[in-house]
Amino acid sequence: MATTTAASQKIFAVDRQALTSLISALGNQGYRVIGPRVREGAIIFDFIDTLEDMPSGYVDSQLPGQYRLSRNHSAALFAYASGCGSLKRFLHEPEVKLFQIERQDGNLSLSGSTATESSPRYAIFGARACDLAAVAILDRALLGDKYADPFYRARRENIFVVAVHCTRPSANCFCTSMGTGPAAKSGFDIAITEVLDGDEAFYVLDAASKPGTELLAELKFPLASARQLHQAESARNAAVSAIQRRVELSGLPEALYEAFDHQRWEDVAHRCLSCGNCTQVCPTCFCTTVEDVSDVSGEHAERLRKWDSCFVQSFSYIHGGSVRMSLKSRYRQWLTHKFATWVDQFGAFGCVGCGRCITWCPAGIDITEELAAICAGGAVNTVKGD
Repeated sequence: MATTTAASQKIFAVDRQALTSLISALGNQGYRVIGPRVREGAIIFDFIDTLEDMPSGYVDSQLPGQYRLSRNHSAALFAYASGCGSLKRFLHEPEVKLFQIERQDGNLSLSGSTATESSPRYAIFGARACDLAAVAILDRALLGDKYADPFYRARRENIFVVAVHCTRPSANCFCTSMGTGPAAKSGFDIAITEVLDGDEAFYVLDAASKPGTELLAELKFPLASARQLHQAESARNAAVSAIQRRVELSGLPEALYEAFDHQRWEDVAHRCLSCGNCTQVCPTCFCTTVEDVSDVSGEHAERLRKWDSCFVQSFSYIHGGSVRMSLKSRYRQWLTHKFATWVDQFGAFGCVGCGRCITWCPAGIDITEELAAICAGGAVNTVKGD
């Protein structure tokens, strides 16, 4: 997969049916294709085999604490914003078996996980700019330091990405503030712009890597006309104008550090349910815990690594007690990490502006609103406490 975009010599324009051949070609190259699907009233990433598996004619409505998916029977395949799931589920799995122990005839045998030996080759079809930016953040956290995560690395290698430039962001998106969208900038092999032209849709395809260029050349798609290129550019520009939520990044980490005792932390704690939804749907949260389980007979035991959340009180448990007992301290930890300590730790913000945490928060807490209230004008109203 390309890590930076590259100027393409040829840009193609195809109809909807031609995308079927692209999906088939990826399958023929040995990839398991992952794309958007409808599951239980929401758009998620899941395995797809054909174009018919994708959410044709669906649109979504997202507000704080609200997600609604409906059909308008248009020709569009990508007329929705990011759903509840992200690529994190396939690269940084919710559960990984680290090792297992077997007892046979009184002897114990230990075997390690085979997850790094049998990882499938994935082709991501329909990845949004925010999700690709999130993968880059996970790369820095899980691969960029001295101790890389072997499970993540095994799944991250040999991935092929077909990105989709977002042309219909939700009301909760703020990727323009984070510099992560709505157009994909890097991390893909082929990028698609969907353009509605009357009652029909066409797709402008551009390659950004050698494998992507070779695949498009193999498929022999027709070149895009000047009019089609202009329509695609207009669609991408319209998406930029449609995004209304904003986060002011200048001085944000310093403002959060200064706001440690701000009254707003107490206010948001009264609304937050500590459910951890925001961390589960967040495409960059990577915290885990370790669990040991055994069967009833005591003959088999496993050590598992599972997703965890800093909103869980036990997450900060250290030899005798939890460091962050109050809900206020746990929310402050999460938000300050995303927009301040993450910068110190990894050199970039830990948020891509996808808006998932706003949409899927049962209490409808809007982090852009919380940041504005805490950091506006540099004013800090204090209330002492943990």
